[in-house]
Amino acid sequence: MSNKPFTKILIANRGEIACRVIKTAKKMGIATVAVYSDADKDAVHVRMADEAVHIGPPQANQSYLVADKIIEACRKTGAQAVHPGYGFLSENAKFCETLEAAGITFIGPKPKAIEAMGDKITSKKLAQEAGVSTVPGHMGLIADAEEAAKISAEIGYPVMIKASAGGGGKGMRIAWNDEEAREGFERSKSEAASSFGDDRIFIEKFVEQPRHIEIQVLADSHGNTLYLNERECSIQRRNQKVIEEAPSPFLDEETRKAMGEQSVALAKAVDYESAGTVEFIVDKDRNFYFLEMNTRLQVEHPVTELITGVDLVEQMIRVAAGEKLALTQDDIGIDGWAIESRLYAEDPYRNFLPSIGRLTAYAPPAEGPVGERSEGDPVAEGPGGSAIGGGTPIIRNDTGVTDGSEISMFYDPMVAKLCTWAPTRDEATEAMADALDAFVVDGIGHNIPFLSAIMAHPKWKSGDISTKFIEEEYPEGFEGAAPGENDLRDLAVAAALLKRLSAREPLGATTGSNLHVGGTPTNLSVFIGDERMAVEAIPAAGGFNVTVNGEALGMVEIDWRRGQTLARLTIEGDTLTMRVNPVTAGYRLRHAGMDLVAKVYSPHVAELAALMPVKEAPDTSNLLLCPMPGLVVSLMVNKGEKVEEGQALAIIEAMKMENVLRAERQATVKRLAVEEGDSLAVDETIMEFETSA
Repeated sequence: MSNKPFTKILIANRGEIACRVIKTAKKMGIATVAVYSDADKDAVHVRMADEAVHIGPPQANQSYLVADKIIEACRKTGAQAVHPGYGFLSENAKFCETLEAAGITFIGPKPKAIEAMGDKITSKKLAQEAGVSTVPGHMGLIADAEEAAKISAEIGYPVMIKASAGGGGKGMRIAWNDEEAREGFERSKSEAASSFGDDRIFIEKFVEQPRHIEIQVLADSHGNTLYLNERECSIQRRNQKVIEEAPSPFLDEETRKAMGEQSVALAKAVDYESAGTVEFIVDKDRNFYFLEMNTRLQVEHPVTELITGVDLVEQMIRVAAGEKLALTQDDIGIDGWAIESRLYAEDPYRNFLPSIGRLTAYAPPAEGPVGERSEGDPVAEGPGGSAIGGGTPIIRNDTGVTDGSEISMFYDPMVAKLCTWAPTRDEATEAMADALDAFVVDGIGHNIPFLSAIMAHPKWKSGDISTKFIEEEYPEGFEGAAPGENDLRDLAVAAALLKRLSAREPLGATTGSNLHVGGTPTNLSVFIGDERMAVEAIPAAGGFNVTVNGEALGMVEIDWRRGQTLARLTIEGDTLTMRVNPVTAGYRLRHAGMDLVAKVYSPHVAELAALMPVKEAPDTSNLLLCPMPGLVVSLMVNKGEKVEEGQALAIIEAMKMENVLRAERQATVKRLAVEEGDSLAVDETIMEFETSA
């Protein structure tokens, strides 16, 4: 078998997936070409590639979605093939045909399969013909919102309203009644038109308490098709996957085999070639129903690579070059457990609204075997960063950003995909929790606290999850993880020791508690919210003997240097990693989804601090503020109009998603501060209401 099926390939994408493809191409000795818009001229994928070609302005429909520009870049550089990544042109059959006509190989399936599976209506019919279990629904075209409501009622609520050409959670709404069906139809239709250029909508039964489980398939042009087990993708927010794992903690071997064989049957029915994913919804009794087939590399493909040892990008490249699969179904096993957390530029404390800006700090945990590599060391060896054959937990981080990178409003808000592998699910979860705590991201709002909270959640740990997990466990939104029984105590101890070391340690000196042996005890009062704790720390060989509120904890170790943003505290045998940022009179500490400020005082000053008044936040209740940077798509009320609680006021588009802003109470619109088409910053005033007397 040739080790170099192509000499040069172009990656028609950006961000982490472009970087991911470049890594495998380099491993195979294949030269790479990146393409970039104005917004990405300094992006990581541009620097990683051997060559880079500018293709237009930031808007995707003027750059990454323009097939002619991609083909021209191939001609200019001599690229023989194009890997599309995911999103953009990855499932565009016409793009594939245009490449073929130009003599350029598309690294993916043939146009027939893309066209058949890319249309959810057609794909469901084909799945039924191939003997794949499907969900009841209406596959015909729907004329308007009224017909959508009628069809929904006939199917029986709840229903899922979907864009036929959709993906990535866009153009999807769940409706529980006629009113929601009408509005869901309009919003899905609008999002579908703007995101995919296809506003066709279909409706199907929504399975309650479902699990989202998908099967990875791989096929060549010689009739060989196999499945690489499953991924569980049930942790979702607004139909967008947040955390994935492989294998699923829910499937048994019999169900896995049945789902795999049906997926292979569907792939063969459309003469599928390349890597693809068949997605299913699974109920509590392990009945499974076909959702869709994604004819591309999935965002969550790393977890499959980590448990199978198969580099899916390499296989896609080899299949596109006409090679036979070197694998058989018997070669595919399950080794250990892998988890992927999607790091998004979304603020969990503001209902996960998009956040844009510059990364003032970006420092992911070191990749490779935990405890055996330091920052800057190479990634773990093996196909796709595989963990096969090892027993030590492994960290893998697929990313397309670095210190100083700009998170743009024009593209998907994903920052990175943090993955951990370990022999068991519990060990992989523990490794993920620690890696998230050690992940430094500053300058934007991000969802690391939320991901950390999920790793500590009892339902996640038990594997008792569904696609309703976030909705059910965080019905009022995310306000930070609630401290457990000893969390406040442990964070108070950390704050007190940080204060002691900061006061006594020379800047840049290595922290070693033996430097303080024979020192005098430190007595401090630590305030965390309404809690006040008295901490005494006595230096001893190897750490500090600590007492909190008169209770002796024994030896506590801390690993920290003044100025560092991470600290590790070992207390009662457990090691906690936490983010540390100095604030007035204390520290902001972030650990396991908690984000708390610890004020540290001497006992005398603490008595005075307890008497200080609390500053109240300004009243903005008479204003509608823009919750995220975005574009004003529609203003739905006029000056002087009376509005009711829950009434739609405006639609803001951010990162390709439409967000409806609603009135919180009855009011009268006093003024409109913006116009349709305006670009707004976060917290910018959209409209003002009359203040009631």
